[in-house]
Amino acid sequence: MLKNIPSILSPELLKVLMEMGHGDEIVIGDGNFPAANYGQRLVRLDGHGVPEILTALLQVFPLDRFEANAFLMEKTPGDETKTPIWETYREIASKGDVHFKGFDFVERFAFYERAKHAYAVIATGESALYANIILKKGVIE
Repeated sequence: MLKNIPSILSPELLKVLMEMGHGDEIVIGDGNFPAANYGQRLVRLDGHGVPEILTALLQVFPLDRFEANAFLMEKTPGDETKTPIWETYREIASKGDVHFKGFDFVERFAFYERAKHAYAVIATGESALYANIILKKGVIE
């Protein structure tokens, strides 16, 4: 056991986060995200939702301070799905890292392509739609 490490961050995930360098990206995928298909490294946290994972992750994961550092999957044109989870993410990220710059939106298939190149993908049990997020790692100051 370690002190001050949120228990939701598994040993496997902590190892992945430690391996990542400046500019590497990590995907937190919702329950519908094809994580096993796109992840170079896959970490499963199926019993958890994205907000609780994002809250814990930002306690140990610095966001990039020079470039855009947080990305959401854009809704498909014409899709009327409500996305209140995005506001939840904004609140968490604003409190979790001073370098959070707001979200850039990435078209769905471009998001999938970007996910292929991410350092790792976290598979979650999140049931909200369009709840996928990519974070770009920064440096410790």
